[in-house]
Amino acid sequence: MKVRVLSTMFAVLLVLLGFPATAQADRPPFVFPDGCCYLDGVVVRTVVPPAATPDDGRDNFYAVMGGVEAQKGVVGVGPGSAGYHGGDWKFFAVTWNVTPYLLTSEAAVLAAAAAGHVTITRVAENDFKCPIQR
Repeated sequence: MKVRVLSTMFAVLLVLLGFPATAQADRPPFVFPDGCCYLDGVVVRTVVPPAATPDDGRDNFYAVMGGVEAQKGVVGVGPGSAGYHGGDWKFFAVTWNVTPYLLTSEAAVLAAAAAGHVTITRVAENDFKCPIQR
């Protein structure tokens, strides 16, 4: 009986000692404390970690590579927009053909592509799910 009680107490102690280390861990790299992306010129944020959904995206997400310091991802729709699917993102890589400048909307990304300033490449294996909020 004493052995069972001591074993149980030891197991509980090990579990309790594990919690402080978890609670003090650094934020994972996918948390965006300053907002994740631009939607129609406004920074929006996410409150949950993204989940990979390769080849399954429905809403446009533009990852602008090598842009200016303030550059974040750009999304085409968000909560309240017609056709928003809860953050089911279809991933596009955007690379620069000219000196980078800030892009803050899907319209700006598409205009930059039409002008030859950027190249947009569909990367279906990077599709992900991550709801956003305004």
